[in-house]
Amino acid sequence: MAGLLDDETLSASAVVANIAMNRERQLAGPNSYTRDLGFNPLDRLLARLEDRATVAWLDLCCGQGRALLQAGAEVTARGLAGRVELVGVDLVDYFDPGDPAVTLVCAPATSWQPDRRFDLITVVHGLHYVGDKLGVLARAASWLTDTGQLVADLDLASIRGEDGAPLALGKELRRNGFTYDGRRHRISLVGRREPTFPYDYRGADDRAGPNYTGQPAVHSFYRKLSPNPSPLET
Repeated sequence: MAGLLDDETLSASAVVANIAMNRERQLAGPNSYTRDLGFNPLDRLLARLEDRATVAWLDLCCGQGRALLQAGAEVTARGLAGRVELVGVDLVDYFDPGDPAVTLVCAPATSWQPDRRFDLITVVHGLHYVGDKLGVLARAASWLTDTGQLVADLDLASIRGEDGAPLALGKELRRNGFTYDGRRHRISLVGRREPTFPYDYRGADDRAGPNYTGQPAVHSFYRKLSPNPSPLET
């Protein structure tokens, strides 16, 4: 696993800055969250207002934040700005002009920490460019409300072990409550969890080449922890 990149070096990679993926994706339409996810995030979020005072949507790796800003405009038009919180986080400060109903934060998904829980968390193609993919999934799962939903695009072939081969993660994902759709390369979770994975993140490789999307992506490498790790493994 020589030559792997740490998070700081990875953040400066041209592969991570790829604007062809999530930068300009709309809320609805041909190039949109609705098309990629199979549902309109705002519609799903607003449906929860029937039985609660406020709701919140977090979009990790939100790109320019265009989908959130479009959602914010609709929320404001409906007079719901005080009841719907919309938050976007991206590594690159390349956001579209702001909207008072939307909070856009420039920060790494691997270290950013929210001050509330969310009814919906989305990561549309963003995990392809993250180093510690399992770490981000575990963190996001802990930010859900008890009935909240996490939906993210994930290429399991990009999560690899010390030998360079993809890890067999199906059992670990199910144990932690995740559901994985291999045909759509999509992972989901309902209800807050605090997942644990028996792997230690070692670094990333931005020379992995194209993944199933046809765009260059990042491979993430992990070391399997022993059942009773020694001090050197913790």
